[in-house]
Amino acid sequence: MSNKYVQFIKTLRAKRGFSQSDLAIKLGISRPSYIAIEQGKRELTLSEAEKLSEVFGVSLKEMESGVSANYEKYKQMILAYIRNAGSKKDGKITKTKLAKLVYLADFAWFYKHLESMSGMQYRKIQYGPVPDSYFRAMDELFELGQIEITPTEDGAMLISETRNGAKVSLSEINNEEEKLIKNISSKWIGKNTQEIVTFTHNQLPYAICSDNEIIPYELITQENPEDVY
Repeated sequence: MSNKYVQFIKTLRAKRGFSQSDLAIKLGISRPSYIAIEQGKRELTLSEAEKLSEVFGVSLKEMESGVSANYEKYKQMILAYIRNAGSKKDGKITKTKLAKLVYLADFAWFYKHLESMSGMQYRKIQYGPVPDSYFRAMDELFELGQIEITPTEDGAMLISETRNGAKVSLSEINNEEEKLIKNISSKWIGKNTQEIVTFTHNQLPYAICSDNEIIPYELITQENPEDVY
């Protein structure tokens, strides 16, 4: 890894409230060795970089590029969509449709502001564009008791918010972002999962990327306004 991450990890350490000694212990190295890393005098080994990425909750790619996604905000976006786009009858939404809605918010925000809402990197997989962290985020929300996951007979997973989840403040999402999420929710609340999968698959960002490739946000700017979400 290059030294691009030096300021990045210093910033993340401060945000997460860790001391240099804390991270030295987590990495299994001395405090002077850790200080040398932050000073750019010592390179991280791959195993050390992997440990730091787990501690900070960011990907290795984010570590290397020095650009951090807002993982907590991403989880709040998931909760916001469950609240706004769940079935009017029972508040449930399929796991696949939920992933697509959050994708639409990030790329629609980029369409207007040239930056994504969460900063997450989306990968082209069989079922659509999704960040590697989506499945981890869902597991964490479930473990925290903030969402409930109900399997259906056809293999789908229905997601709903719990009482604990409803207490979570969506503090990372500003008013304009919340408005966009509600607008996207209104458009898709009555549509089934296959409809939104077909829509996102037909969009330029997904259509022209190779399987398993990270989808560049810039591609969404080539879409017609009515096809952004």
